[in-house]
Amino acid sequence: MMERAEIKSRREVDFLVREFYSQVRKHELLGPVFNAIVQDWEHHLEHLSDFWEMILLQTGPGRGKFNPTQVHREVDRQMDHSITQVHFGNWLELWFSTVDRFFEGEIAEFAKEHARRMAHMLFMRIWESRPTQ
Repeated sequence: MMERAEIKSRREVDFLVREFYSQVRKHELLGPVFNAIVQDWEHHLEHLSDFWEMILLQTGPGRGKFNPTQVHREVDRQMDHSITQVHFGNWLELWFSTVDRFFEGEIAEFAKEHARRMAHMLFMRIWESRPTQ
């Protein structure tokens, strides 16, 4: 087994994001959603690396560039309001396993905690914005 590293720079953040999304794209539940929505994977991965660099290292493009709630509400709308807690649970399982496979330390633990809080918040924001039946 390879030695796990600490997340210290954009290089590690970008590696984490790319490894994670390579699994997401192949995942039986998540792959069809992401592959239907994301048109330009290279741009998407750069954008997500910017986001996670800002969150984990407090460096990079800065706040105000990202609106995850709006993006996830739009994805849910495009997927006919079919995004469920299972999607977020699978996303978190993959994120945690990717972080744990390659990284250790305080920032790696924060990456998992922040993802857990973010997944909960985003699902609640999606749910709140759905049209009433």
